[in-house]
Amino acid sequence: MRKGGRALVICAGGGAGDVLLATPVMRALRAAGASAVSALTAPRHHAVLEGNPLLDEVLIDDAGLRQMVRRVRAGRYDTAIVTWATQRYALIPWLARVPERVGQSRRTYSLLFTKRVTVRSELGDHTTHWTEILLSYARAAGCPEVDPTPVYHVSAEARGAVRARLAACGIGAGYVVLHPTRGLDLRGRPWPVETLAALALRLRERFSLPVVVTGTAGDRAIAEAIAERSAATSLAGQTPFGELAALLEGARLCVAVDSGPMHVAACLGTPTVGIFALQSDEPRRWAPMGPRAVVVPPVYPCPPSHRKETCPDFACLRELDPRRVIAACDALLAHV
Repeated sequence: MRKGGRALVICAGGGAGDVLLATPVMRALRAAGASAVSALTAPRHHAVLEGNPLLDEVLIDDAGLRQMVRRVRAGRYDTAIVTWATQRYALIPWLARVPERVGQSRRTYSLLFTKRVTVRSELGDHTTHWTEILLSYARAAGCPEVDPTPVYHVSAEARGAVRARLAACGIGAGYVVLHPTRGLDLRGRPWPVETLAALALRLRERFSLPVVVTGTAGDRAIAEAIAERSAATSLAGQTPFGELAALLEGARLCVAVDSGPMHVAACLGTPTVGIFALQSDEPRRWAPMGPRAVVVPPVYPCPPSHRKETCPDFACLRELDPRRVIAACDALLAHV
């Protein structure tokens, strides 16, 4: 990365959390002296990067390959870093003639990159945090070491909308957020509503604050069932991503299963407790990054084959002891 050059970060794959965790790469490019830093992401992730102070522009991958290549070529980028590689995202900077292209090695399309990085997790590393793994791409481009904490921008408009929404629910400045889902397509698999409702009830009793249950529109039935059983308030499906972030920012405490909102809450400085139930969740790699964040690690003896995409019953969450979560909350807040 030459000083004064223009840089593009391609971070279009995965979920909202994966895109958010790519923002330290943008910080590293700034630290290297880039005159402009842009991001290319999927339409569904635009809100994750909108208004980010590290970025000059957010490009949306909403067209065919040729049109996207023309858009990138028009940016006259000197460096492109691809944090979530696919053949499409290797081709775009190559066809756009970006001189320096950094991406993942050990793939059929890796020859399209000028600098290739082996992802440490492919070599058996299960403990290095994912932000540090992504920063390996920035180091390959000659960027200096930077703070690995992700960056999210909350707009004043989103804060105002959330205040009005909470006031309509009779909730003032003090509340706890419970984010009980992971953005999964359950396809009929059971989600442990009763356990999570018991957790919501304990949170309300322990901290004497209203509990707000969050989630996407697809999570609405689960969130409402949890809220109904625990005298909580569900806002699932009612808050666009920016408003969800504002809601998380204003919370006294956020308790969330491993998810994008967990990462947003942590990087905004909200006291955050991340629940990692599956043995395959690897909390040291995916822990929430922020000044006030802890994890509840997995203890349930999941079979090695169980992954979040294929687990048949989520028994690990069903058997979660809410007292462990409350203890983690108490320990975290004792140091706030």
